[in-house]
Amino acid sequence: MNERPIEKPVKTRHHIGQAISIRGLRTEVKRADGVNAKIAVFLTNIVGSMWCAYVFAVIALIGLPPALRPGGEGLIAWIAQTFLQLVLLSVIMVGQNVQSVASDIRSQHTYDDTVQILDRLDIHTEGGLKDLADRIDRLEAKISGA
Repeated sequence: MNERPIEKPVKTRHHIGQAISIRGLRTEVKRADGVNAKIAVFLTNIVGSMWCAYVFAVIALIGLPPALRPGGEGLIAWIAQTFLQLVLLSVIMVGQNVQSVASDIRSQHTYDDTVQILDRLDIHTEGGLKDLADRIDRLEAKISGA
């Protein structure tokens, strides 16, 4: 039988490179229908990258000295209004992308396992329901003949 070896659980850390890569950006943009969809796909992929999070962190850090000056917004306000909003936006998007890739792979494994199970239960395959039905028929014949 064509059995797939038991695999380890799908971990998200193995898919970070695939999730945060902008290499496939051109093909993803081409697949989108309409100008607005293309712009949305492009911006989502750019903002959802760790490189964008790094750029946002630098921009936020540039705004730190004015926030700390007397009369400035203060450290707590700077953290809440600037740093968290800028940097966490990209980091959360990256995390969602990584989890999505891992989830897609888990779903594919589940589908493959289901197909394999259904194939084994198919009445047209060896060892499937046909064999079970034949055995039941033979047992019924023995019981009724005895």
